[in-house]
Amino acid sequence: MIAYCEKKGIPVQASAKKPYSMDRNLLHISYEAGILEDPWYDSFDLKNREYFTTLSVLPEDAPDKAEYVELEYVKGDCVAVNGKKMTPLQVMRTLNKIGGKHGVGRVDMVENRFVGMKSRGVYETPGGAILIFGHRQMESLTMDREVMHQRDSFIPKYASLVYNGFWYAPERLALQAYVEESQKNVTGTVRVKLYKGGMYAAGRKSPVSLYNPHIATMEADPTKAYNQDDATGFIRLNGLRLKVAAKVHGAKKGKKK
Repeated sequence: MIAYCEKKGIPVQASAKKPYSMDRNLLHISYEAGILEDPWYDSFDLKNREYFTTLSVLPEDAPDKAEYVELEYVKGDCVAVNGKKMTPLQVMRTLNKIGGKHGVGRVDMVENRFVGMKSRGVYETPGGAILIFGHRQMESLTMDREVMHQRDSFIPKYASLVYNGFWYAPERLALQAYVEESQKNVTGTVRVKLYKGGMYAAGRKSPVSLYNPHIATMEADPTKAYNQDDATGFIRLNGLRLKVAAKVHGAKKGKKK
C-alpha cells in the first residue's frame, strides 16, 4: 500500500520505517497496529523519538524548567489562555503547542472496541489533557458535590455513546442537557504547572467558588464556623444500621458455634 501511494504520488505519513497506523485530528493523534500489536512493546523508549512524537516530545526530552499556564473557564468552556481571549480552535492549537513541548498528554493504553476485541493504542493529546485537568480543578472549586458525583456516573455511558458513533442519538442529547446544567457555575481561572510529562494544580480562583475558608478553617471559633460537636449525632445515625446488622449477624455466628 505504501509503495502504491508513492507510485501514484499520494502523500501519506506511513512508511516502511514507521510500520503502524496513524490517525490525526485537532484533538489528538493515535497510533495503532504494526509494532504496537505487542502490548509488551515500550512506546516510551527513547529509541522511539522518531516514532510517536508528532504532537509532543518524550518526557526526557522536555525542558528542565517548568512552565505555568493559566486557563480561564466560563460555564465549563475554556475561553482564554494566559489572559488572552481565544476561540475554541485557538485554545486547542495553543495548548497543543505548550503541552507538546513539555511532553504531557501521552497515553499508551489497551482499550475495548465496540466489536468485542481489545486493541492497544498510543495517543498524543497534549491540549486535551491540559484542558480536562484544568476543567476538573475548576469543578472542584465550583461544582456541588452531589451534582459532580451524579455527572461522573454518566461518564462511562456518555463516552461509550460517542466512541460507538451515537453522537446524534436521543440518549446522548439527554445526557448533554444534564452536563450543560452541571456546568453553569464552572467559571473561574486555573493555573497549571507543566513539567516533563506531568501536570500539577498551581492555583484556582472563581467568583462563584463554593470554598469558604471561614468554614473550612481549623483555627476559628467552633461556634462561628463548623462545629465539630455537630458530627456526634450524625455519626450515631449513620452507624445505627451497622450496629443493628452487627448484632444480628453476630448472634447467628454465636449460635453456630
